[in-house]
Amino acid sequence: MNKTRRFSWRGLYAITPDESDTTRLLEISARVLAGCPVLLQYRNKSACPALRREQALQLLALCRAAATPLIINDDLELAAELAADGVHLGRGDGDAALARRVLDALGPGRIVGVSCYGEWGRAVAGMEAGADYVAFGAMFASATKPEAPCVPFELLTRARRELKPNVAVAAIGGITLDNAGMLFEAGADLVAVVSDVFGATDPGARAAAYRMLA
Repeated sequence: MNKTRRFSWRGLYAITPDESDTTRLLEISARVLAGCPVLLQYRNKSACPALRREQALQLLALCRAAATPLIINDDLELAAELAADGVHLGRGDGDAALARRVLDALGPGRIVGVSCYGEWGRAVAGMEAGADYVAFGAMFASATKPEAPCVPFELLTRARRELKPNVAVAAIGGITLDNAGMLFEAGADLVAVVSDVFGATDPGARAAAYRMLA
């Protein structure tokens, strides 16, 4: 079992939108990082492998300067190649135990996260495989994943009661400043947000507002 879990995580888990313009992605990400999110995840489902690598590499430099861990979405190979801070795995994206072994070989402190949707069994399996956090959602209707069914808040409460301190608990899907507070109250340590942060007029201020809310 992973011995480097982050028991004290609490706050914003910022996730990048699909953005083909690397300059724009980096500019907005820098502003978000100024608001001190707990983690930043690079996610770009529409980019080709070469663009994904270029964007992830440049984001990694930004995150290093900001002392914020960069998590690579759904691509263990890329995370390992760049020696990124971690990887997030959804359904069909690979085995969490393998990711744990691969990233641990790069050095201590690497992060593995898993999507659990509304499936309790996936959360337990992720914990046993050495994940650092388990993510439940969608908590609300989401523009990023409009087909995702909403899951009950009780999963967050159960995870806080039965899985901590072995893993942190993340919530994702349709989260805004207006509804994030109830997720923290229900049991979330992290709220994973795309549109409400990266689409804000002032992304840095919005990120900072989540930090204050937590």
